[in-house]
Amino acid sequence: MTATSSPVLELSADEARRIALRAQGLLGAPDRRGGVRGVLRHLGAVQLDTISVLARSHELIPYARLGAVGRPAVEAAYWGGGTSFEYWSHAACVLPVEEWPLFAFRRRAYRAKGSVWGHGSEERTYRQVLDRLRAEGPLTSTELGGAKRTSEWWDWSETKVTVEKALAFGDVVCTDRRSWKRVYALAEQAIPAEQLAEDPSDAECVRRLMAQAGAALGVATRADLQDYYRLKAEHVEAALPESGLVPVTVAGWAAPAWADPAALESAPRGRHRTTLLSPFDSLIWDRPRTERIFGLTHRLEAYTPKEKRVHGYFAMPLLAGGRLVGRVDPAREGKTLVARQVSLDSPRHLPALAEALREAAGWVGCSAVRVERLSDEGMRPALAALIG
Repeated sequence: MTATSSPVLELSADEARRIALRAQGLLGAPDRRGGVRGVLRHLGAVQLDTISVLARSHELIPYARLGAVGRPAVEAAYWGGGTSFEYWSHAACVLPVEEWPLFAFRRRAYRAKGSVWGHGSEERTYRQVLDRLRAEGPLTSTELGGAKRTSEWWDWSETKVTVEKALAFGDVVCTDRRSWKRVYALAEQAIPAEQLAEDPSDAECVRRLMAQAGAALGVATRADLQDYYRLKAEHVEAALPESGLVPVTVAGWAAPAWADPAALESAPRGRHRTTLLSPFDSLIWDRPRTERIFGLTHRLEAYTPKEKRVHGYFAMPLLAGGRLVGRVDPAREGKTLVARQVSLDSPRHLPALAEALREAAGWVGCSAVRVERLSDEGMRPALAALIG
């Protein structure tokens, strides 16, 4: 990091990359004392998704940072303990309960709109749902009267539409799941009184979320900051001067950037994590940022027709030495972890690939690894020897 006569600090692209990795908990010794809960609090949001290949994405996030943390510990840290809740953040995310007040601006916006994703509901049904939760305690949508009208995933029942509307408005909250089903409770029953009583203005919500996004990203452009919590551009612009973030320039970045002051106090050092990353990991969920920092163009191909996929259904980037050096499309067959497709930038990354595959296999209870397709078949004998 080089100070100049200008008040704006100049960062090299390599410094920015290392700052981003440290901010995301992927450079330096992991803080195991905080465990999964500490990872969630540090990142501010963990994205949820229904796809489960190696594991569900919300499990892969702490795994990438802490290593083979017990999967039951991951579930316990997210749900049922009263320390987190689900809401619309970057997408559908698990959030630390301390962030409940910070999404007041979004709850007010949904309430002012009066509907969610174009769905409305009868006021009578809305009152009935709240009354049942008040009388009976937390319930799933099935227990409330059914989640769907037909077998189609998108064909929600009026009850499901209503309880999701109540969740968006903040009358209802999800702090637990049963068999992957959301369990809905009245906010007053599930959110600690301290957080429930706090009611910051819209401007204060955005300012604090901006500061948190800056800390989680380390160094970021306006677009990066906006994307982290899916804020509006005008809100980001208004909040920047009061966010506490420091203006910087980054070599090779076309747009101005801002950094978390704590990230600039010392040069990022320490051990790099070698791991497979979920496509929904907050290090890489912003594709333009990922390309700018790591030079990797990545997309989730789960919804791409099979014959048009390039890297596979759920290709997971391989992080090694602080860089994204390949991709693995994983699957499981009994006790075997299957790498259906592997692409690697260079043979020198084979030890990292083997390490990542072995650790992932052990974490999900597999005793063997099989690689089906390799971008360069000439690397197969060396990889086989490394995997064992």
